[in-house]
Amino acid sequence: MINYYKYLPVSREDESWGLCVVNTGCTRVTATGIYPGKDHPAHHHFNWKAGRVLSEYQVIYITGGKGIFESDSCRQQEVKAGTIILLFPGERHRYRPSPETGWDEYWVGMKGPVLDNLLKESFITREKPCLYIGFQEGILQLFHLVIEKTKQEHPGYQPLIAGAVLHMMGNIHYLVKQQAAGNKDKEELMDKARLLFRSHISGHYSPEQAAEELHVSYSWFRKEFKKYTGLSPFQYYIQLKIEKARELLNDPAVSVKEIAYALRFDSSFYFSRIFKEKTGPTPTAYRKMAQGRH
Repeated sequence: MINYYKYLPVSREDESWGLCVVNTGCTRVTATGIYPGKDHPAHHHFNWKAGRVLSEYQVIYITGGKGIFESDSCRQQEVKAGTIILLFPGERHRYRPSPETGWDEYWVGMKGPVLDNLLKESFITREKPCLYIGFQEGILQLFHLVIEKTKQEHPGYQPLIAGAVLHMMGNIHYLVKQQAAGNKDKEELMDKARLLFRSHISGHYSPEQAAEELHVSYSWFRKEFKKYTGLSPFQYYIQLKIEKARELLNDPAVSVKEIAYALRFDSSFYFSRIFKEKTGPTPTAYRKMAQGRH
């Protein structure tokens, strides 16, 4: 690794893209080495005692060695190779490599409403800034891409590296979710559960029944299913019914009342309320829009 860093100029046009990169780099810190290096700008330099507050987000990938990290929202914890560290604007933090091992780090600093929304919707959280993903070649390649493009600064490079950073964030989220989903057996169990819901889409079926057929407790099933899909079992089942209802609404020969009955909703009124809640328009309004498209 060749140590490199760059702090980037950002135009109004770059900011209007929704996400822009303000700095990036990579550093190898040897055992007992000085950290951080003293050649960074004053607004990014920090010492362990005082910590630091940034005005941007940063993603740091530790690819070798180990160290420690802590912030206002996260108590001190060990950081090992394969860990992503997320830094948040306005959040005091401090971190450093172990003097016994040093570490290798890649980082990119960025800002924009796209990231603000990820934080608002809890895709990233201040309480869990350290995410272990292991060694991921794809993540490393994205860091290399960002670094190489910043060396050249060709016209239009900012949206390109901003896209790479957003791709990186999506990859990190995916890897964390995959780890949370657990082992292969659990994955197969969740696939069976989704198949059960699909096979009972035109009937009365409950998440409790699914758990019973899978021979697991309902409380465990509900928690793990939501972790795996992002939806509770009941919400997932309702969503399947709504998608099927959309398909049926394309046929003007089938009434809304008949669709509600076919999908075993308690009443056409309840069906209309749930459909509007999930999609925006009522079934009748959706049908009119669909016919207009045709």
